[in-house]
Amino acid sequence: MSEGDVTVEKLLTAAVGAVGGSERPGQVEMAEAVGEAVSEGRHLLVQAGTGTGKSLAYLVPSLLHADASDGPVIVATATLALQAQLVDRDLPALAKAAEPLLGRSPKWATLKGRANYACLHRVRDGAPDDQGELVPVEELAAGKLGAEVLRAREWAESQAASGGTGDRDKLEPGVTDRAWAQVSVSSRECLGASRCPYGSECFAEVARARSDGADVVVTNHALLAIDALEGLPVLPDHDVVVVDEAHELAARVTSVATADLWPGVIDRAATRSRAHVDDGDAEELRAAGEHLRQALLDAPVGRLDTVPERLLGALVELRDAARAVQSGFSGSSREERAADVEAARRAAKTMVDDVFGTAERLVANSEHDVLWVEDRERVGRSLRVAPLSVAGLLRERLFGQNTVVATSATLELGGSFDAAAGAFGLQGEGAPPWRSLDVGSPFDYGKQGILYVARDLPTPGRDGLRPEVVDMLVELMAAAGGRTLGLFSSRRAAQEAAEAVRKRLPDIPILCQGDDVVATLLRTFAADDTTSLFGTLSLWQGVDVPGGACQLVVIDRIPFPRPDEPLASARQRAVEKAGGNGFMSVAATHAALLLAQGAGRLIRRSSDRGVVAVLDPRLVTARYGSYLRASLPPMWFTTDQSVVVGALRRLATSS
Repeated sequence: MSEGDVTVEKLLTAAVGAVGGSERPGQVEMAEAVGEAVSEGRHLLVQAGTGTGKSLAYLVPSLLHADASDGPVIVATATLALQAQLVDRDLPALAKAAEPLLGRSPKWATLKGRANYACLHRVRDGAPDDQGELVPVEELAAGKLGAEVLRAREWAESQAASGGTGDRDKLEPGVTDRAWAQVSVSSRECLGASRCPYGSECFAEVARARSDGADVVVTNHALLAIDALEGLPVLPDHDVVVVDEAHELAARVTSVATADLWPGVIDRAATRSRAHVDDGDAEELRAAGEHLRQALLDAPVGRLDTVPERLLGALVELRDAARAVQSGFSGSSREERAADVEAARRAAKTMVDDVFGTAERLVANSEHDVLWVEDRERVGRSLRVAPLSVAGLLRERLFGQNTVVATSATLELGGSFDAAAGAFGLQGEGAPPWRSLDVGSPFDYGKQGILYVARDLPTPGRDGLRPEVVDMLVELMAAAGGRTLGLFSSRRAAQEAAEAVRKRLPDIPILCQGDDVVATLLRTFAADDTTSLFGTLSLWQGVDVPGGACQLVVIDRIPFPRPDEPLASARQRAVEKAGGNGFMSVAATHAALLLAQGAGRLIRRSSDRGVVAVLDPRLVTARYGSYLRASLPPMWFTTDQSVVVGALRRLATSS
C-alpha cells in the first residue's frame, strides 16, 4: 500500500488510539505540516508545547515516507528519556496501528555511537593499561573503580546471554566514564567484526544490522553530528531527518566538534605507544607533553586571542612528535597480529591520532575556532578548542543534504524563530527555504500558571545570595508548603540557598544537587509533596514532575552566560564586529532559551497549577526584559508579592 493510500490524519487517529489517548490541539496541524515538508523537500521548524503529542505528529508522516521510499527516516533526540518514550511506547503503538493499514509490520531501531555499547572483547580479554598491555578486569585495583568495572562486565555478560542490547543507558545504576572506558571501545579502536573473536555477538554490530532494515532509526544528536559533519557513514542512507529537542542541536554539535589537550593524555599516549613504535619516538612525544605542561603553567587562563610564543612552540613540538609516532605505527609490520595485540595497538594509535589532530588544529589557530586555557578537575590545566559557530556546518552538511524537521517546545524566542534558524544556518544569503509553525499548547497557561517577578529585590551581584533574596525564597516556600523546584545559576548559590532555607524552614525537606545522583533526587522529589529540590543547569531542562510535587519553580537570576566564558564571549564579539548586537544575539538568546526551559518545568499536565517566581528584577526593569518574557509560556503576570503568596497558600491548602 503506497503512501498515498493512507492519509496522515487516518494513521494518526489510529496511532493515538493505540496509545490510549485522543488527538490533541495542534497535533493534526503539526502532522500534516510535517507530511507536506517531507513530500516537498522543504525544511520545517515547529514549536510544539509540552503535551501536544508532537512525537506521534512527526512519527506518523515519517513512517509513511519510509514506507514509500527505500531508506529510513532518522529521528535524533537529545535526552535518554525521550529516546525511551519513542522506542518503548510511541513506536510500538504506531507499528500496531499501522500494520493493518500498510499491510506489513513497520520496524524501528535504536542506533548510537560504538562507545555507547559494551565491547565483549574488552569485557572478556581486558583493557589496555598505561603500558598498553591488556589487563584482565580481575587484576584491577580494589576500590570503587574496580567494583564498577566488575559490575559493568557482569551486566554485559548477562546482556549477551539474554539477547540484550549492551547499551550503556540500560545499565542501572550507571557507572562513571572511567569505568565504562574499561568495557567499551571507540570506532577507531574496534578490531572489526571479522578480526574480533567475539564479532558475531557484537552489540554494536547487531544494532547496526537492525537499523539497516528499519523504517525509523532513533539516534542521538551526537551521532547525527558525527554522521553529518565528519563524513563517517555511521547511519543508514537517508534523506529525511527529524530533530526533536532541536533547541539543543547547535550546542550538541559544538560539543562534538570541541577538542581538548592536556599533558596527562599525552603521557599516556606515549607510554602506550612504546610497545608498537620506536622507543625514541615515544620518548620524544612524552618530552613534548612535559614541555606543554610547563608552557601551560605560564599561559593565562581564559580565551586566547593570540597564542603565547612559548605555548605555540610547545604545540608545534608536540604536533611534530605525534606525527613521528604516527609514522611508526604506519611502518610497523603488517603481519597478522593476535587479537589482544591488535586491540592494544589500535587503542594506542587512536590516542596518538587524537593528540596529533588536536595539536595541529591548535597550531593552525583558525579564525573559525576559539582557543582557551582551562583549569579542570583531576585533569589540571588544559587547552580547549571549539568552533566559533556551527551554523555553516549544519547548513552544508545536515540541512544541505536532507529534508530536516526540527521541533521543540522552545524554538520561538522573543516571539521569533530567527534565533533558531540562525543557529541552524538557515539565515543569510544562499540559505535553503524553510517554514516555521507554532502549534501552541494544550495548556491554558493564563489560568494554570502565574509568572511572578520580584521587582523590588536588588539586582543580583557576584557576592552570593543576598539576605533579601533568601527572605523572599523562604516566604514563597513557606506559603507553598515546600513543593518547590529551585533553579540556580551556580552550584554555590544552590548550596547556600539550601543551607539557609533548612535553618529557617526545618519542617520542609530540602534536597540539593550533589547530595545524590540526579535521578535519585528527582524520584524522591516527585514522591513527596512537601519535599523541595534545589539545583543547577541539569535541572533546568528535562525534569518532568507533574502534580502537587512541583507547584513553585524559583529562578534565582536571569541565566546569562558568564562574561568571561570563552566561547560565548568570542561569539558575542564576532556578532559585534559584523555590525550586530552581540549581547542580544548571544547572551540574551542563551538566557531566553534557559528561562523558557526552566519555566516549562511547572506546567506538565492540564491539571497542574502553580507559580514561576523569578527573583531577578531585570526581567521587568531592563530593556531586554520584554524579549525574555516573550520567550516564556503565556502565564498570568504579576509583580505583586502578596498576590503570589496568597495563591500559593490556596494551592497548598487544596492539595
